[in-house]
Amino acid sequence: MLPSGSWGKRKPQGRWLGWARSDAPGTMWARQEGPPHGHPRAVVRCPSSSSSSVSCSGDSEEEDMGLLEVSVTDIKPPAPELGPMPDGLSPQQVVRRHILGSIVQSEGSYVESLKRVLQDYRNPLMEMEPKVLSVRKCQAVFFRVKEILHCHSMFRIALSSRVAEWDSTEKIGDLFVASFSKSMVLDVYSDYVNNFTNAMSIIKKACLTKPAFLEFLKRRQVCSPDRVTLYGLMVKPIQRFPQFILLLQDMLKNTPRGHPDRLSLQLALTELETLAEKLNEQKRLADQVAEIQQLTKSVSDRSSLNKLLTSGQRQLLLCETLTETVYGDRGQLIKSKERRVFLLNDMLVCANINFKPATHRGQLEISSLVPLGPKYVVKWNTALPQVQVVEAGQEGGSYDKDNVLIQHAGAKKASASGQAQNKVYFGPPRLFQELQDLQKDLAVVEQITLLISTLHGTYQNLNMTVAQDWCLALQRLMRVKEEEIHSANKCRLRLLLPGKPDKSGRPISFMVVFITPNPLSKISWVNRLHLAKIGLREENQPGWRCPDEDKKSKAPFWCPTLACCTPAFSSRGLSLQLGALVHSPVSCPLLGFSAVSTSLPQGYLWVGGGQEGASGQVEIFSLNRPSPRTVKSFPLAAPVLCMEYIPEPEEGESGDRDGDEGHPAPDPSAAAHPTICLGLQDGSILVYSSVDTGTQCLATCRSPGLQPVLCLRCSPFHLLAGLQDGTLAAYPRTSGDVPWNLESPPVCLTVGPGPIRTLLSLEDAVWASCGPRVTVLDAASLQTQQSFEAHQDEAVSVTHMVKAGSGVWMAFSSGSSIRLFHTETLEHLQEINIATRTTFLLPGQKHLCVTSLLICQGLLWVGTDQGVIVLLPVPRLEGIPKITGKGMVSLNGHCGPVTFLAVATSILALDILRSDQEEAEGLEDKPDGQAPEPAPAPPSHVGRELTRKKGILLQYRLRSTAHLPGPLLSVREPAPADSSALEHSEEDGSIYEMADDPDVWVRSRPCARDAHRKEICSVAIISGGQGYRNFGSASGVGGRPAPCGETDSTLLIWQVPLTL
Repeated sequence: MLPSGSWGKRKPQGRWLGWARSDAPGTMWARQEGPPHGHPRAVVRCPSSSSSSVSCSGDSEEEDMGLLEVSVTDIKPPAPELGPMPDGLSPQQVVRRHILGSIVQSEGSYVESLKRVLQDYRNPLMEMEPKVLSVRKCQAVFFRVKEILHCHSMFRIALSSRVAEWDSTEKIGDLFVASFSKSMVLDVYSDYVNNFTNAMSIIKKACLTKPAFLEFLKRRQVCSPDRVTLYGLMVKPIQRFPQFILLLQDMLKNTPRGHPDRLSLQLALTELETLAEKLNEQKRLADQVAEIQQLTKSVSDRSSLNKLLTSGQRQLLLCETLTETVYGDRGQLIKSKERRVFLLNDMLVCANINFKPATHRGQLEISSLVPLGPKYVVKWNTALPQVQVVEAGQEGGSYDKDNVLIQHAGAKKASASGQAQNKVYFGPPRLFQELQDLQKDLAVVEQITLLISTLHGTYQNLNMTVAQDWCLALQRLMRVKEEEIHSANKCRLRLLLPGKPDKSGRPISFMVVFITPNPLSKISWVNRLHLAKIGLREENQPGWRCPDEDKKSKAPFWCPTLACCTPAFSSRGLSLQLGALVHSPVSCPLLGFSAVSTSLPQGYLWVGGGQEGASGQVEIFSLNRPSPRTVKSFPLAAPVLCMEYIPEPEEGESGDRDGDEGHPAPDPSAAAHPTICLGLQDGSILVYSSVDTGTQCLATCRSPGLQPVLCLRCSPFHLLAGLQDGTLAAYPRTSGDVPWNLESPPVCLTVGPGPIRTLLSLEDAVWASCGPRVTVLDAASLQTQQSFEAHQDEAVSVTHMVKAGSGVWMAFSSGSSIRLFHTETLEHLQEINIATRTTFLLPGQKHLCVTSLLICQGLLWVGTDQGVIVLLPVPRLEGIPKITGKGMVSLNGHCGPVTFLAVATSILALDILRSDQEEAEGLEDKPDGQAPEPAPAPPSHVGRELTRKKGILLQYRLRSTAHLPGPLLSVREPAPADSSALEHSEEDGSIYEMADDPDVWVRSRPCARDAHRKEICSVAIISGGQGYRNFGSASGVGGRPAPCGETDSTLLIWQVPLTL
């Protein structure tokens, strides 16, 4: 043990980060995980009683989490400080030093802010006499602040050592892993984040009722050097991990491959992302419980709604403040009022928002500090299956007009003429009436034009030129009016709800019109309403189950919903076996706003298969409707074994590298359209155009030796085909309609003696599996870089490889385990046994084999030979895709092996997301005479689209304050930004991607990092196998009849909530 009050280094004796009390009273020591060169151990000795000490333990026994008391005195550890920059550093090393400086600066500022919360606010309030805030409320407001300070004080001590050794070691990633991978950090931050809303509510109520407390807050803010409010200080823990993630992303971007810190940085990103995601989920659950409790308080104890809300069987899917509008017969706005709308898993509830009238004279200045939660009064509630979304112009098929009378909610009873005509105004009706008037006028002008053409004489202003100008002018006016209607429709949510029958027994429905804050909000409501209805079907009750939980537990919020089950081939009598499936994204401009929000990813599914040793077949499904529909099928000479969708090359993408010879650049003038390649059992490779369903075969060739084509993969340089005899055939990229040169003999490489079962294309390399070994080839030259053994058994083959972040998950021909390998060092990082997840579904089943793999949107899908599908969450960023959670098991699966798992994805058009104000601002931002830039074409290749983004939304969803009286909550007055790009200001909430959602506290200026989130990604997952089986029912197929037999090739399609 070091002497009291001194600082030094000691070699760590374990890989555990924790705190323990020493033998001497008033003394503590900290042990940090570290590399062989060691970390410092900090020893702080303090007097047993000190007025200036800050205790980091809990305020009560209930608050104690096993953390030891830390006393902070005038003896402080040395502040982390970078020495002078050495000479001869590379540009990346210089940037890394700057980023390290940003980490040190932001961490120092963060620790000082936490100390200010305790020393300037909590301690004076606890010691103040008379009390302006009770001890109980004070403990609730500052709950877990001291424990957070404790964690970061220890982190800062270790950071100081790393900074001192930076120029010799340049390692920081393992420090983050050691400091923030412990459950204690998650527990402390979870308690703080979940308590934040309650803390702010206590503060605001105290401001309203206790003038002395309000004066105390004002005085402290005025005395502070930066004038930051208490809210501005306490919101910083909410922002801390998104800040860390952005800084480590910058550090990783400037860390070259082979650097000793690179793998540690990737692992650190994984730990921080996992921690932030867990905090997000726990905060969401806590807010869900709080909202339902607040709603329950507003309902009578004896009402049926109260019993439903208190039963514990309700999940809150969406909750938002919307504006209800009522229109008159002529389209005029009669009234509007804000409502709180709750979407539960089986019902929709609308409530009035009532605020207590504020009589205190300080109301205006108080409202800018913290929110005062509203009270709700339920206006109506209805079962979800009876709610219909009605779009203007598409209401014809939504209900039976002859047998249903529709009234507007909040409007007076319909007039006699209105009942006779059964006329429904969908607001703003004036626009539709004007459009109809223009259509009638155009018809009249066209008749006049025909009459003018019959004139024999020549008359001024009465000739064909003038008449055609009239027609063109009216057509332009109609287009403008249609755009106005489309724009007004973006934020207008119309719901048709059931009402009480009239005296004659005729059912009455009433129309409710809500105005959403933005187009994203409307799309979210329409999509979640649609998926919630699907979720009420029998096969989704439940659809997923956690292996270790009881049957009553609900699936997590992120679990996909089984949308449909359909036969894979229209000709069932042929007993066709599935081979492969790809999605060809093709946008349909004819779909309406709601159809886009609820339909499966737009485009076509190509399903290939055939009979063993006989003919093959391709079936094409259209996904432009809620359920897939067969549009075409055609036979082939041999069964389809593999398929590959090849998108059109991106702008600037070419098939050569600087300095490479023998790879001429393709002609940029030749526009290559998306294509679909098929590999057949007889060795044929077919290339089809995927622009439409014309199924035009653009090219065909035969593999060397007519070997069966087991797998196809495209890279920027080649079309790669893995063959049965272990040969890798590479067809070089070319220009023209067919992007690959299939006429000349391909470049052939022998990878191994066995078949090449799977190929994986990375940024600059290609992985090819042959038996238990994986060979890594250079993507351009196809030269072998290295190979490694993925499995120790020579009889086992690598059958599937999928990439996420900096790792590749692999499945094998036998065994129930999947393994994770690093893409750069090829190191084996993790192994997961899938069989342990499925024992509760398949009791007594000892042998299980993984037959398919897929990674999509942070979820690893695993298909097995027993038809069971397992879902495991994995990180999405550039880190290591380690599996940390237990995952979920689908109760919907196949009767036989899961042949494949595929993803269908499409990007919704960007123009439907822009409101009128945004469109106007977009035009105003352009210089004079410069047209707005066209929206980029949505990327269509799923692998590229899902892996290109290097950031995800990491936010803690807190209750909205936008609807509360007074100005918006703010940290401090906005100041001009003059910091460099590498310096992350501790007060700037927007750069940490928390500012664009209506349900977050921090609202600040927009940021360029938010640009990529202005698109909506529609995703569906398709599994293929024999038959359909429901593992949750005793009979195996559930109460509903199965749409296909146990041996029929079947597709199961899961729909994922839109990524907003």
